[in-house]
Amino acid sequence: MVITKAKELCGYIMTVTQKSPRQFRFSLVGRLQGYALDIVASLYRANEVYLSGPDAAVKARERLDHQHEALTSAKLLGYVAQLSMEQGAILPKQLEVIARLLLDTQNLCGAWITSDRKRLPP
Repeated sequence: MVITKAKELCGYIMTVTQKSPRQFRFSLVGRLQGYALDIVASLYRANEVYLSGPDAAVKARERLDHQHEALTSAKLLGYVAQLSMEQGAILPKQLEVIARLLLDTQNLCGAWITSDRKRLPP
């Protein structure tokens, strides 16, 4: 579910940034797209870490690291999106949609982390 929401966020950002002014293409737009892709990549990496076998604790730590990378990229994306709106690269309404999708992604990722912590050894 979290990957689906992150992909929705990424797709929306790719669509919105196509219409951004050219002057922001290699600065704010590049960052927005990059952070959105980083979130999806980190979540896929976390999902590919299987938590079984004798080294389950090590694998759990690796998964947690990827999940935290996704959350960090989400926070950075939120900042760059706010800055992009202030500079005129995206519209306020577009920022609202990005913020909503970002919040959903962060909440789902946090729930995934909590779920993993409850069912896995420390």
